[in-house]
Amino acid sequence: MTDIEIRRATSDDVPAIVALLADDDLGAARETPDELAPYLAAFHEVDSDPKQFLAVAERGAEILGTLQLTLLPGLSHRGGTRAQLENVRVAAHARGLGLGGRLVSWAVARARQHGCRMVKLTSSATRQRAHRFYERLGFGASHTGYTLALDGGGP
Repeated sequence: MTDIEIRRATSDDVPAIVALLADDDLGAARETPDELAPYLAAFHEVDSDPKQFLAVAERGAEILGTLQLTLLPGLSHRGGTRAQLENVRVAAHARGLGLGGRLVSWAVARARQHGCRMVKLTSSATRQRAHRFYERLGFGASHTGYTLALDGGGP
């Protein structure tokens, strides 16, 4: 997969990103790819925030992966900034080819460029394959996460 470009997403990428988010058991139950208006509104909010990076991995004209990187300044860790990874997805037909590792490496490099002290991520307790993937990349299970759904939906 040497012909992959990882770049900042544009609004034209939103349909493909939403399709990636919907392409698994959890996403299929919560995403609605045929109703793009809320996703486009969210995209514009994310894209206008300099501490947010919504990235896509593209080969030719096909979006094969995505992730969101958020820079979180804080007082803990001597005022250090943390990076938070969310929504890491790779198209089903491109899994196992190293693309997920390249995406995460890209995000870690960007976090380093911004002086972050750590990169954190959350992953649903049901995603055992994803947990093994993150552990292979050097991430450790260090916290227990909790979710409080505010919109009546599930976590």
